[in-house]
Parts: sequence; C-alpha cells; structure tokens
Amino acid sequence: MFFTNKELEKYIPIANLIAKTFGKNCEVVIHDLSIPQNSVVYAVNNHVTGRQVGQPFDHLVKQVLLSKNFDGDYTANYKIVTEDNREIKSSTALIRNSKGEVIGALCINYDLDPMKNIKEFLDEFMHVEQEKIENVKPFDNVIQIVDDLIDKIVSNTNIDNLKRKDKVSLIKFMDEKGIFLIKGAIEKVADKLNISKVTVYSYLDDIKKNKNC
Repeated sequence: MFFTNKELEKYIPIANLIAKTFGKNCEVVIHDLSIPQNSVVYAVNNHVTGRQVGQPFDHLVKQVLLSKNFDGDYTANYKIVTEDNREIKSSTALIRNSKGEVIGALCINYDLDPMKNIKEFLDEFMHVEQEKIENVKPFDNVIQIVDDLIDKIVSNTNIDNLKRKDKVSLIKFMDEKGIFLIKGAIEKVADKLNISKVTVYSYLDDIKKNKNC
C-alpha cells in the first residue's frame, strides 16, 4: 500500500469502520485520482468485487459523475454487476483537499447476493391473496349454507309484527356479514321478510347513506 497523496491516508480508519460495521459483504475502496490508471490505493473486504491495489477506477464517470442522482459530491445506491453475475449495491463519494480540489474517491460496494434467499423468504411469507369479492353465483353447497343462515337470522322474529326499523336492522346485519354478496340472496331475503326486492335495495341505500354521514 503506497499513498502518493498522504491526505487520503486519513480515510483508512473510515474505510475500516464502514467495513467492520456492515460486515464481510461490504467492500470499501479508496481511490487516488491523481493516478487514474492505478487509482485503487486501499481496499478492505476486496473479495466482494476483487478490487486490487493498483487497479484503475471503473464506474466513476458513467455511474457516478454522470448520474442524475449525483449531488453533494456523491452518488448513492447504484447497481453494478460482477463478472460472476452478482449484483452489487454501490455508493461513491468524492474526496476533496483543503483547497477544494478533488483528489480521490471513497467507494462502498455491498454484495446483495446473500440477501436474495432472505428476500425470497420474506416475499413468500408476507404474500397474501387479495381476492376481489363480487356478487357471483357460488357453488351449490355455499348457496345452501347461506340459505340456512338467512333462515336462522329471521327465524326468531314474527315477520308480521316487524316494523320498518326492525327490518332495516336485520338487513343491515346481513349486509355487514356479506349475505348479499351471494347472488340471489336479496330475492330470498325479500321473500322471507314479505317485502319486495325493490324495498330491500331501498333499505340498503338508506343503510349506505347513514354509514357515510
């Protein structure tokens, strides 16, 4: 390790700190841009991309300086791909001297490959079925179950003595429980309550309006 610019040596502890903090999958490289053809002057955890002291920079211009995200002397979280097809998340910051001149760059390369299994596990574990519930004709056994539910809901009431508010209350309960999502349920409820289908729809409209108030 040979630093032609001693100011860059000050960044070795920072490079080591970053690598130690984020572990073996995190590579940190220091570039001396006064020697572009041999800009790599320090690398820790260099098994990540195989960077070696004495090598030139690779992505500084195309993915850092020319990036639309380049701001404040750095570009963060751009992707590079290794020769063995591993995805690396990279970030690069320029290093300036006391005169404000760019003298080097600090590059962080994080190997995302070990994270893929974790991501796949989390994606599978967190997946839930978002099924859209519509008014459809269900299987016959479901129809029978819903018919029985309707019978039970109204069986303990004296239909002839039910007031409007009581009927609305029953219909509200059945609506909340999803009874009317079953095709044909409105007609069956209307028949059980001795009211018209239009009346059931009217009650449902009133229930909806009161809910939105």
